[in-house]
Amino acid sequence: MGRRRPNIIITGTPGVGKTSHCELLAQSTGMEPMSINKIVKERGCHDGWDNEFKSWMVDEDKLLDSIEDEVKAGGYIIDWHACDLFPKSWIDLVVVLRTESTQLYDRLKARDYPEEKLQENMDSEIMEVLLEEARDSYDPEIVVELQSNESEDIESNVERIETWIKNWEQNNAQDAS
Repeated sequence: MGRRRPNIIITGTPGVGKTSHCELLAQSTGMEPMSINKIVKERGCHDGWDNEFKSWMVDEDKLLDSIEDEVKAGGYIIDWHACDLFPKSWIDLVVVLRTESTQLYDRLKARDYPEEKLQENMDSEIMEVLLEEARDSYDPEIVVELQSNESEDIESNVERIETWIKNWEQNNAQDAS
């Protein structure tokens, strides 16, 4: 029996608007948002805290074991800055959000990121690291790059993803029964 609802990853460099997109999509579609940062912290899927980068050191095996049953059931919008660890069979759409460099810098500065973490994230965005990671890890037809500079971008991106979800559900209705 197939999934009744798709699984979507919303990924991109910190500060591009992943959580905003996920929350709006969850409200409009009834799908479940899945914040990987929250799961890592709440379910102990980490190997401790990194003081230099002010973040958890994720234990990917623990993380995948922790979410496997949920994600395999379908209907999740996964919010995280990486995508290559999730098995291809779990994921139906990968949305890579991109933001213009000066705007991203301002957003990360406002979050009070340590300088080294800020620079690493800026370099990652400029070098398209997460876009390449998505393209290397998943079939090209399920990887979509969307701009996330202004609030209008978020609205139009959400509408586009909502349309994709409706089409997926129509095309996969027979498989789910």
